[in-house]
Amino acid sequence: MATTTFVWKGRTTNGQTVSGELEAPSKQAAITDLRKRRIVIESIHGKSREIRLPMFKKGVKVKDLSIFTRQFSTMVNAGLPLVQCLDILGKQTEHPIFRKAILDVMSDVEGGATLAEGLGKHKSIWSDLYCNMVDAGEQGGILDVILQRLAVYLEKADALQRKVKSAMTYPTIVMVVAGGATIFMLMFVIPVFAKMFSDFGGELPAPTRIVMGLSGFLRTWWWLLAGLGVGSVVAYKAARKNYKASRAIDAFMLKIPIVGNVLRKGGVARFTRTLGTLVSSGVPILQGLEITAKTAGNLIITEAIQSTRESISQGDTISEPLRRCDVFPPMVVQMIAVGEQTGALDEMLNKIADFYDDEVDTAVEQLTAAIEPIMIVVMGALVGGMLVAMYLPMFKMASVIGG
Repeated sequence: MATTTFVWKGRTTNGQTVSGELEAPSKQAAITDLRKRRIVIESIHGKSREIRLPMFKKGVKVKDLSIFTRQFSTMVNAGLPLVQCLDILGKQTEHPIFRKAILDVMSDVEGGATLAEGLGKHKSIWSDLYCNMVDAGEQGGILDVILQRLAVYLEKADALQRKVKSAMTYPTIVMVVAGGATIFMLMFVIPVFAKMFSDFGGELPAPTRIVMGLSGFLRTWWWLLAGLGVGSVVAYKAARKNYKASRAIDAFMLKIPIVGNVLRKGGVARFTRTLGTLVSSGVPILQGLEITAKTAGNLIITEAIQSTRESISQGDTISEPLRRCDVFPPMVVQMIAVGEQTGALDEMLNKIADFYDDEVDTAVEQLTAAIEPIMIVVMGALVGGMLVAMYLPMFKMASVIGG
């Protein structure tokens, strides 16, 4: 579900003025969340977003965040005060947005706020998962250990995301190249042959007439086709903002042969890695599932996790609702059940995540192996078919001259 960033200002129960930013699906949801924190809201409004071209996007990368987390963990373990750690990390960070956020957190901690509270004001950089784990680490006196776990989690989550993206990028690039080559030939190469054939006269073969017709249509109505392409992108983005439409897209993606397998395995790896990291850090299971649902990356998997959370809140085990939702493979459900029975759920979840990381690698290789010959055949059929259609009249001309 699409979320909006809200800027809020209010007071705590002891009268302290507080402010920050909060991501929520609606203004009412943001108000509800703040009230749960016992904050008296004075003002709240949606944050205006600056429009930037993608190439100039200045978001904080996962790699930068993982490096920050590792260095932070080392400093805390060495006994440095939090304010000094944040001061050093902020000054050495080159990314301007990230540097400002770190120094803002330092000011909050210096003013008496906890580290988790300071980080929580910058949800676009430090997620709910990150803030909740830091909170658990502060309360348990093991902040350095928690930060180390977070660094490992971020590195593995980033690696998984790159694997899934690479699986989707290859066929996309090949399709764009094939489409570009086809459009180039229809727009610039075929018209040269068409003029030559019109000077020659006589009836042209059917394949040649079809290709020339496509060329003429594209040259005349290219603006309409370009508009349809832009309209499709806009419609897709609009659909992603609608819950029902976005859910239907996610369900369809999971059903695509091979591609759906990559996405499903990637979703399982993300779910088990996130929940395992949270549980091992002392975050309550219900809160862990709530955070995990937000990071699932697919609404079908999100709904399954939310359904599991509701069942657990009513006294059920984790494995039973997961089995009923029919989204997770039986092996995953069985291993989670064993983890619950033995009291080693976090360890079992991390083992499943490691296994499915490898499974994603295998699935990506299978996808690449399956797509390569298909794309070669498609490109050969498109380009070769047009060339043959253009050369058929030449063969006819040669036979007439030879006869």
